[in-house]
Amino acid sequence: MNSILEITLLGTGTSQGIPVIGCNCPVCTSSDPRDKRLRTAAFIQAGETGLAIDLGPDFRMQMLNNNLSDVHAVLLTHEHNDHISGLDDIRPINFRYKRNIPIYGSARSLGEIKRRFFYAFDPDYLYPGKPHVTGIVINDDPFEINDISIIPIPVDHGDLPIYGFRIGDLAYITDAKRIPEKSRKLLQNLDTLILNALRIEPHEAHLNIDEAIEIVKELKPRQCFLTHISHASGLHADIDKFLPDGIKLGFDGMRLRLS
Repeated sequence: MNSILEITLLGTGTSQGIPVIGCNCPVCTSSDPRDKRLRTAAFIQAGETGLAIDLGPDFRMQMLNNNLSDVHAVLLTHEHNDHISGLDDIRPINFRYKRNIPIYGSARSLGEIKRRFFYAFDPDYLYPGKPHVTGIVINDDPFEINDISIIPIPVDHGDLPIYGFRIGDLAYITDAKRIPEKSRKLLQNLDTLILNALRIEPHEAHLNIDEAIEIVKELKPRQCFLTHISHASGLHADIDKFLPDGIKLGFDGMRLRLS
C-alpha cells in the first residue's frame, strides 16, 4: 500500500445537518463556517485509490465542495438514510470514468440498500441513467481494494451492529455508542482517529463528548478529530476550548494527510 493517506471530512453533522430546518439556536445561526455541517461522510485517498465512506443525502455537494470525483469504491458503515440516500449521485462518476463502483458493506446493510435502490443492482433493469454499482458483502475479516488493506471495526450503534474502518494508521468510526473490547484491540497504535461525539448530554445510540474523550484516553492515538456533531453540542469555538490536548472537533472540508 502507498504510505501516503489523506482523509477529507466531507460532512461532520448529524442526520439533520446544521443548520437544522426552522432552528434559531446560536449554532444554527452562527456565522462561523465550522458550524455549518453536512451529513457525516468522508473520503480517503490512498495512493491512486479513492474511497468514499458512505453516500448520504449531501454526497453531491460534498464532492463538489472538495473538488473530488474519482471514486473507486464505497465503504458503507451502515444503512441508515443519512448514510445511503445519495446513491444516485454516484452516476456522474460511473459516466465519467466508465467504471462500475463496488459498495462494501455488511449483508444486512447491502440488503437494505438493494431494497431501496433495487434498480441500481438489478441487471435486468436497463434504464441507461441508473447508477452502476455492485454490492460486496464484508464481515469482520480484513479485505483489500486494489492494494489497500482495510480492517473492518465492529461497533454498536445502540442495538445495531455497524462498521468503522481502519486503513494503515488511520481509523474512522461514526455512529458508535459502544466499541467492544475486540475492536479496541484493532485500534491500537493509531496516528489519527476520527470518532463520533454527538453532543454533551448522553444519547442511547451515540457516544457523547465525554464518552468519546474516555475512549480516546484509552486508545491513545496521536490525534483525534470528533465528527457527527449535533447543534445541541454548542458552538465549535466553545467546544474546542475544553477538549483535552490531542482532541479537536472536525469540520466540513477538513483534510488530513498522514505519511
